[in-house]
Amino acid sequence: VDECGRLWVLDTGTVGIGNTTTNPCPYAVNVFDLTTDTRIRRYELPAVDTNPNTFIANIAVDIGKNCDDAYAYFADELGYGLIAYSWEQDKSWRFSAHSYFFPDPLRGDFNVAGINFQWGEEGIFGMSLSPIRSDGYRTLYFSPLASHRQFAVSTRILRDETRTEDSYHDFVALDERGPNSHTTSRVMSDDGIELFNLIDQNAVGCWHSSMPYSPQFHGIVDRDDVGLVFPADVKIDENKNVWVLSDRMPVFLLSDLDYSDTNFRIYTAPLATLIDNTVCDLRNNAYGPPNTVSIPKQTVLPVGPPLYTKQYRPVLPQKPQTSWASSPPPPSRTYLPANSGNVVSSISVSTNTVGPAGVEVPKAYIFNQHNGINYETSGPHLFPTLQPAQPAGQDGGL
Repeated sequence: VDECGRLWVLDTGTVGIGNTTTNPCPYAVNVFDLTTDTRIRRYELPAVDTNPNTFIANIAVDIGKNCDDAYAYFADELGYGLIAYSWEQDKSWRFSAHSYFFPDPLRGDFNVAGINFQWGEEGIFGMSLSPIRSDGYRTLYFSPLASHRQFAVSTRILRDETRTEDSYHDFVALDERGPNSHTTSRVMSDDGIELFNLIDQNAVGCWHSSMPYSPQFHGIVDRDDVGLVFPADVKIDENKNVWVLSDRMPVFLLSDLDYSDTNFRIYTAPLATLIDNTVCDLRNNAYGPPNTVSIPKQTVLPVGPPLYTKQYRPVLPQKPQTSWASSPPPPSRTYLPANSGNVVSSISVSTNTVGPAGVEVPKAYIFNQHNGINYETSGPHLFPTLQPAQPAGQDGGL
């Protein structure tokens, strides 16, 4: 659902799995107006945007200056491409000339729910969009499923049909997340906090996008070896509540579900509660500004040795869990890496036209540079005051 009250639904037109797969219908995106509960557009992807192996796994919607300045991006998992669609032009185009869409041949082995299997052909899958950056565009982050690495590209490139074949160097490879870190889904809040499922770990991870994308800046917001077996999807709603769906998909595909057990779950929790006391909570971090946007001029922050160590909060105890012997909680890590002198960080303030209403509001931006990409977090309230946590339901945290 975009900020203009439209629901975007991808119809894969696909029946079956593996060798039984057929496509009785073309791939199409359906858009519904939620104020009238009516479909206002159906767009079928033309044959030139797909290939015989196409299997579109995810969709991300990008709203720019207004509701007509909208784009959707489609991840072609098995056809190894990225398709962009313009709402205003009612037209799509395909980026396929990039190796970052392909699986990593060293990351095709999976272990979920005690099942070992190989998904070595799985390419570009999960995607998330950053808030609008100081140049007026967003950053699209994506990962192949058979990979431990995240990649990034500016939507300035994806919105330009003429760049489909000559934009190789505009895509950026980021660091690996670490071992056992396959992910199928990710989402980023409007203040730059990315959440992603960790299907090997029965967990949901986090990263604050003003930080370099390296393991010491990744946190775990929740882990549950019963309830979060294959947390297939994660979303953040307009009230900053997180929603996670878990469905034990590998058990369904490769083994046998016990239908006397609970196999499908929906969890929810406030984003602020989940990131509290993790490395993704920057309220006490030297990289973060004071709780204000009234910074008179660009300030270069001092960069020095690690300031202090924060212990990841323990996994929420209310939920039923199995032993942690096979998946211990992450160790303590410092907020700043040992080579932090190589990270350039600064804060500046500008005025941007944001949202469909085109309102001019002050925007504070935190910048740092790592792996050839400028990271930014922006917003009139970079670090909002946390509200009191609501009592957890019977399933605990999420």
